[in-house]
Amino acid sequence: MASRINTSFTLIPNQKYRRSNRRYSCFSNNLDSDSQPLSTLGNFKALPLEIFQIILKYLSVKDISMLSMVSKTVSQYIINYISTSSGSKRLLLQDFHNLELPGRKQDSSILEHYKSLGLLFKRCTLLLPTKERLKYIHKILAEVSCFKFNGCAAPMQCLGLSCYGMFLQTLTAGWDELECHRVYNFLCELTDLSRKMQTIVFSKPGSARKLELRIRLFCRNVLLDHWTHRSDSAFWLTRILKPWPMVNQARLLYIIFGPISPQDGQVVWQKMIEEPTDESSLKGLADAIKLLYDTGIKEWTADDVISLVDELSVVPREWLLENNARLLILSGNNICFTFMASKAVNGRAIELAKLIVFLALVCEKELYCMDWAVKMMQKVYKVFSTPVERSNFLQSVANAFACVIMEMLQSVMSGDRDEEDRSFLNLFHLVHAQANFHKEVLYLTMNTLST
Repeated sequence: MASRINTSFTLIPNQKYRRSNRRYSCFSNNLDSDSQPLSTLGNFKALPLEIFQIILKYLSVKDISMLSMVSKTVSQYIINYISTSSGSKRLLLQDFHNLELPGRKQDSSILEHYKSLGLLFKRCTLLLPTKERLKYIHKILAEVSCFKFNGCAAPMQCLGLSCYGMFLQTLTAGWDELECHRVYNFLCELTDLSRKMQTIVFSKPGSARKLELRIRLFCRNVLLDHWTHRSDSAFWLTRILKPWPMVNQARLLYIIFGPISPQDGQVVWQKMIEEPTDESSLKGLADAIKLLYDTGIKEWTADDVISLVDELSVVPREWLLENNARLLILSGNNICFTFMASKAVNGRAIELAKLIVFLALVCEKELYCMDWAVKMMQKVYKVFSTPVERSNFLQSVANAFACVIMEMLQSVMSGDRDEEDRSFLNLFHLVHAQANFHKEVLYLTMNTLST
């Protein structure tokens, strides 16, 4: 925006006159006039500090951020303004619970404000070492209770942590890994996050529900959800998981990305072991697994990710195979095949055959292409090295279909039905899945013979 000069103001005196009137300079607050030449203030040197701060009140946060790059001296005065009660009250908006507006437009408005504020702090503290930057920023933000780990009494209805996360994402964007490590360590020390995580990973699942919820909200809203680049999200997720053994990593992954109750937001631990679940309950977990597998983070090998999936499928106890199959499908072809190939290499053909049955069942229920399941079986078939192993694997798949159908049939005949007749519907879908699976096998066989 082009600026206009009001020529009715008194013109700036020349250098000789300015030297003789230096005692009238008003910008002496917290700065040494010898080390911070007043000439770096440009036209602002003719204004008293109070007038300068009044001008700042009429500028947007983005404009103040741009102004802070004019010079080191101007930047210092903006920092001083932020530290004043009026500056703090104006910049640190705390309307985190006013969520009743139509379409919740307030959400995006306050998030954008803290994104701009993050950029302002990034520019104002540019010349400080990372440790000093973090200490200063914490000192300013400490008065916002909703930015603290346990600071808000209603965390599910609060945008405080999301705003804090947006602020930190903007502040640290472009920083190198070493600096980001320092940020994570600073946050862990500030919130005692490591000890809190230790409490929940070594406790019985669900015994510390409020703490599980707090950790989930802090990790998602502050550390993970605001990044535009997947590699950045993978970096922060790695910082959360890697200090722990694999079994604890799986527990943390479930707490942070697993299914939650729509009423209170708390983690639902029995969801995967009691009944078939839907895509929405597994999408967060699948996306996190893909994040670690696809982004090429050096701390994660393919074997690490597959082992993590294996551990996840027994949190808190062994999942229903249908839920395991659904997670693999949502995780993508590469992870699904690598997971199944690992079982083939380790001689777990019967377990693998049963998994293929439930892959077919999920495809039938969700109207996915059944030829995908057949082609996945064909790829796994080629992993077996001898004709005998391959023949036994195919026989195991056929037997698995028969066994699972009989198990479901017995459940229906025993009269063990709920209000929605889920056991009967499951049997119905499985019979159709078997028919469509074998139809695709026949198509594949006939097409191969014809060529």
